[in-house]
Amino acid sequence: MTMEAVESTLDRTRTISHLEEVLEPTPGAILRRRIFGHRGFMLGGIVLVLILAMALLAPVLAPHDPYDQELTRRLINPIWHAGGTRTHPLGTDSMGRDYLSRLMYGARISLLIGIAAMLISGIIGSTLGIAAGYFGGKVDMVISFMITVRLAMPVVLVALAVVALIGGSLQVVILVLGFLIWDRFAVVMRSSTQQIRSADYINAARAVGCSTLRILLTEILPNTLNNLIVVATLEMARAILLEAALSFLGLGVQPPLPSWGLMVSEGRDYMLFSPWMITIPGVTLVLLVLSINLLGDGIRDITAPESRG
Repeated sequence: MTMEAVESTLDRTRTISHLEEVLEPTPGAILRRRIFGHRGFMLGGIVLVLILAMALLAPVLAPHDPYDQELTRRLINPIWHAGGTRTHPLGTDSMGRDYLSRLMYGARISLLIGIAAMLISGIIGSTLGIAAGYFGGKVDMVISFMITVRLAMPVVLVALAVVALIGGSLQVVILVLGFLIWDRFAVVMRSSTQQIRSADYINAARAVGCSTLRILLTEILPNTLNNLIVVATLEMARAILLEAALSFLGLGVQPPLPSWGLMVSEGRDYMLFSPWMITIPGVTLVLLVLSINLLGDGIRDITAPESRG
């Protein structure tokens, strides 16, 4: 084979290699394709972003003060009903307060309670679960007993009892829910940690002298993050529903704060003649919880190791 033929072959090989590098999608492109190709993630993300925007921009978008009462304009119908006005597109409640404004500010209450309660319970449950799964032995036995005791306690009844004794308020609801819904975090993180605590990269970290805290934070936690995200979204949605239930029973967020659960409770006396007073906050609550769950499932699918190409 002549030198010209060898050089020509090498040139073709380099060209093919270069084309493969160009045509091969980058990790960012693969991630974008998975994100935009996941319908549940996109739908949940869009709805959640809209609700977040409504909550954050409530002072700008709300047409009226959500606490402003005027009995002369009480129980005005929404704009699509007879007697509705553009001044109050979603009508007014029994105290003459604008329903759209209270709905926007109510999104702030629901999101604040959901995020705060999820963070508190996530820190407690993840810490206990990782400790039980990594150390095992007596530590695992004690934490497993704590989880069993917690699972034996009905969340709604305990929350009702505690709030009834202490008194209902925004801060009390957040703390009570945060200290009551950590069990799923603990169970899932314990199981996930047990599965990877003997992995090669964990043993390698021990061999090079990494401290236990560093192993837990840099090796265990990142590799259990997918499960943590899914549980976090479920518990956030659960906290929002529990707050709505407590507020509906009069033991959660207290008037005049515009909680969606409280709005449903205030509208139940008029459900036969003004069903929209229950339907509007109820549908909004369902959309918020559904969007959070869809978003969590989508993040789990997108970031799962088996979906990484």
